[in-house]
Amino acid sequence: MELRPLEHVQEPNLIKEIFPHSIPPLIRFEDRIRETIDGEEVEFDPRSMIDRDIHITDTTFRDGQQSRPPYTRKQMTRIFSMLSKLGGTQGVIRQTEFFLYTKNDRDTIDACRNLGLRYPEITGWIRANIGDFRLVKEMGLKESGLLTSCSDFHIFHKQKQTRQQAMDQYLEVVEAALEAGVRPRCHLEDVTRADLRGFVIPFVQRLERLTENQSDHLRVKIRLCDTMGFGLSFPNVAEPRSIPKLIWRMKEECGISGDRLEWHGHNDFHKVHINGATAWIYGVDAVNTTLFGFGERTGNPPLEGAVMEYIALKGDLCGIDLSVITELAEYFQRDVGASIPANYPFAGRDFNTTRAGIHAGGLRSNEEIYTIFDTRELLGRPPRVAITDKSGTDGVALWVNEFLGLEGDKRLSLTKVVKIQRWVMNQYEKEGRLTAISEEELEEQVELHFPELYAQARSRRK
Repeated sequence: MELRPLEHVQEPNLIKEIFPHSIPPLIRFEDRIRETIDGEEVEFDPRSMIDRDIHITDTTFRDGQQSRPPYTRKQMTRIFSMLSKLGGTQGVIRQTEFFLYTKNDRDTIDACRNLGLRYPEITGWIRANIGDFRLVKEMGLKESGLLTSCSDFHIFHKQKQTRQQAMDQYLEVVEAALEAGVRPRCHLEDVTRADLRGFVIPFVQRLERLTENQSDHLRVKIRLCDTMGFGLSFPNVAEPRSIPKLIWRMKEECGISGDRLEWHGHNDFHKVHINGATAWIYGVDAVNTTLFGFGERTGNPPLEGAVMEYIALKGDLCGIDLSVITELAEYFQRDVGASIPANYPFAGRDFNTTRAGIHAGGLRSNEEIYTIFDTRELLGRPPRVAITDKSGTDGVALWVNEFLGLEGDKRLSLTKVVKIQRWVMNQYEKEGRLTAISEEELEEQVELHFPELYAQARSRRK
C-alpha cells in the first residue's frame, strides 16, 4: 500500500459543494448504476433526475387515516392548505388522495376545492368495483386510484378469485373510468410479493393496451404498492423484492413511462424512506407519502423526508417553504392531538437538541459543526441544548445565550455562566437528580444571575 501524502492547507475544505448549509446537503451521482436483469447488464442514469419532473404525492387523508381516528373537515382543510404552501407554486407536492365513502370525506373535498388552490390536485381512492366507481363520478374527479391487488395472497385468499376473475374485474372498472373521462390509477397492492411474470406483467400490459390510444390525461397510471415493506433497494436483489428490476419491467416490458409510475411504500422493515428515494433514482417520477409517516401499521414514506430528499436531489428549494414543516408539526400536536416523537427528524421537539457537552462546545464555536443545515433559517428551529450532567459549561453557555437572544460580542463567556453550571452539577452530585433540568428552572437561574438581561429578554418576547 502506497501512503497518500498529507495535504497541507491554509483554509479548511468544508466541501461546500455538497454541504452548503443554506439548504439540505446535496446528493450527487458520478456515474450510471448497473443492474443485472435476465442475465444482461442494464444501466440507469440517476443524474437524469435533475431534468426529470420528479414530484411528491400525498395520502395523508387516505392511508394516513387508516392509522388514527378520522380527521375533522376543519383539520383536513387546514392541512390541505398547508400542503399547498409547503409544495410551492411549482407543485412539488402534486396530488393528494381522499377516501370517498363518508359524508365527511366528500364535504371536505368540496371545502378544499373551494380554496381555489392549484396544488395539490385532489384525487380519489376506491376499490376496483363498479359500485364504488359511481362515487368518483358523483364527485366529478378527474383521477382516482383503483385498488387492484396483485399477489396471490390477495387474489386467492382475500378476494376468493382466480387470476382471470381478478383481472376481468379490474379491467371492467378501468374501462368504466375511461368511458367517464376519469384517469385510472391502478394500485398494484402487494406487488413486491406477487408473481410478476405470471400476473403482474400480463395485467399491466393489458392496461397499457387499453389506454395507449387515449389522450395523455387518460393514460393509465400505475402505483407500485410495497404493501408489506418487502421491497429492497440493494443491487441485484432477486425478484419480486427488487425495486430496480420492478421499475425496469414496468417501463421496458409494459411500456409505462416514468411520468405514469408512482411508488407507495410501508415501513415494516425500516426501509420506507430509502425505498421511496430508490424508486425516484431508478425512474419513477412520483413518490407517495404521508405527513410524518402516519399510515397503516408501520406507516408510509414521510412527506417531510421526501421533501428534503427532493431538495437534495434537485440541488434547489424549487419554491418549497420548509418552515411549513414546523407549522404542521405544531398543528398536529396542538390541534389534531397527534404525537410526534421528540427525536423525530425535522419535526420532533428535540431533533436538533444536543445533550452532550462536547457537541455544545462545537455549536458554540461554529453552529455548522453539529447542525445538519441551517434549521434556524429554513425551519424556524434554532439548535438547542438540553441541560443535564453531561452538558458541561459549554452547554449551559449556549442555552443561556440562546434564551437571552445574545449574538456576537454580546454573548456571555463560559466564565460568566459558571455559577449556573455549578448549580446544575449540584443537582446531580448532591441532590441525586436523574432528570434533565427544565427550561423553567434554567430561566430562574438566569433571572437570579443576570436580572437586567433577563428583563430585556422577557420584554422582547412580549
